[in-house]
Amino acid sequence: MSQQLPDIAFFHVLADAASKETLPRFRSQLNLHVDTKSTEEFWFDPVTDADREAERVMRDLITARYPDHSIMGEEFGTTGSGPIQWVLDPVDGTRPFLCGIPVWGTLIGLTHNGRATMGMMSQPFTGEKFWADGAYAWRCGPQGEGQLVTRKNVTLDQAILHSTSPELIERNPIVHFRELTERVLMTRYGGECYAMAMLAAGQIDICLEFSLQPYDIVALIPIIEQAGGVVTTLKGERAEAGGSILASGCPLLHEEALKMLNG
Repeated sequence: MSQQLPDIAFFHVLADAASKETLPRFRSQLNLHVDTKSTEEFWFDPVTDADREAERVMRDLITARYPDHSIMGEEFGTTGSGPIQWVLDPVDGTRPFLCGIPVWGTLIGLTHNGRATMGMMSQPFTGEKFWADGAYAWRCGPQGEGQLVTRKNVTLDQAILHSTSPELIERNPIVHFRELTERVLMTRYGGECYAMAMLAAGQIDICLEFSLQPYDIVALIPIIEQAGGVVTTLKGERAEAGGSILASGCPLLHEEALKMLNG
């Protein structure tokens, strides 16, 4: 009975529940407890009680509504099995969260038989949500609600490129990132998941991330794809498993950027 795909309204329920845990802790050092978990990429990889509690409330809601669905989350791993899996990142962008910069977001993704079909990125401080309902991508916020559409027919010399952290560029010398930066109009850093949402909104043309986990990208794949964009690994394969990921607003631009990055 519960092996049914949810409607998008439930994503809003999950995002609102998560925001009740994250927003009171944002820019509030008194209410925030910070730990660190070192990784291969970063010696400081912070995790906070905002991350843990937001994921906990979302898991509880999913389990109550869809007990047969699997859940993968950044903080508490994977539970359950089956064709439908929720993929959660309660605070994507914990570093900007700690810095008080509102480019973090709660990522809520859904895969069906391994393919990302629905997703949401919620930014409660700016009052914005970006989501994909299985057919189209949408946004709502202070400027109202509307459909997301990526920018098309952009030449490489007019493209805006984004990557979250320049730290990883030197650690990935086989990726020809510098060559790409020399061809595009401009390159910006530090936007986290918000930059991917801006790609879906037609504000950014190319996003490159060197090392993503599934919970970093699954929610964003359908948002970008259903807005008209493309998301793949640098090998040109599906991106649900993470890794080095390229997202582009225009399929032709995507192919050109892939060729350049791969030398």
